[in-house]
Amino acid sequence: MSDSVKVHLEGVSKTFSSGSREVTALEDVSLEVGEGEFVSIVGPSGCGKSTLLRLVAGLHEPSSGTVEIRSSRPGRPKTAMVFQEHALFPWLSVRDNVMFGPRNRKVSKREATEIADEQLGRLGLARFGDFYPHQLSGGMKQRVGIARALAQDSEILLMDEPLGALDAQTRTLLQEQILELRQQSQPTVLYITHAIDEAVFLSDRVVLMSARPGRIREVIELDFPLSRGPELRGTKEFAALSQGIWEHLRDEVQAAMALEGP
Repeated sequence: MSDSVKVHLEGVSKTFSSGSREVTALEDVSLEVGEGEFVSIVGPSGCGKSTLLRLVAGLHEPSSGTVEIRSSRPGRPKTAMVFQEHALFPWLSVRDNVMFGPRNRKVSKREATEIADEQLGRLGLARFGDFYPHQLSGGMKQRVGIARALAQDSEILLMDEPLGALDAQTRTLLQEQILELRQQSQPTVLYITHAIDEAVFLSDRVVLMSARPGRIREVIELDFPLSRGPELRGTKEFAALSQGIWEHLRDEVQAAMALEGP
């Protein structure tokens, strides 16, 4: 494995028991994610995208195959997750939510406060440190969730449909903020989304998954520069790539719908 590889999956399959039968969520998945790379995974509902992320996070064990995280700094958290639902602690202030990870790692209160304020500032939330989650909009809560994950200073950021519950306008703005974070610090990111245009806008590579059992159907390399901006969405190249990915996925989406049955 190359020294620059942070995530290595080899022949990974995952089967769950459902009553008297077994359901194979993933089958023979092999993938590498390099340090500082942003890789998005798209595919139909039920194709195992979230299962794959949880395998990388260590929340599930593979039924077969291997999942390896290459650590460069012992003692640093390997992964931090951002979920579709922000999952903030309602009894903690915004600042204390973001401080939770560092404090759990025994970072001093002073340093944890500095970390939290830095991350909140990066996401335009510097004025809201003393607020509580119920006082925030959905988009602001999700930004706090991202700030909390960044404050973990983990090796790999795992994002599971982090913008999926937001309205279209808020989602577009947060895509641009995630892109700015990429440009500032180049974290290693594995990103799950149903939105093809979001994957194309943010990523270095887009992984296309088949209907269940999820397999990697194709990996699309994107040639857009890291310095890309919002104007990218209006280019012919962006439209052509998004349409091409949809053409690859259309049959898999139809197959997934057929699996759902009446």
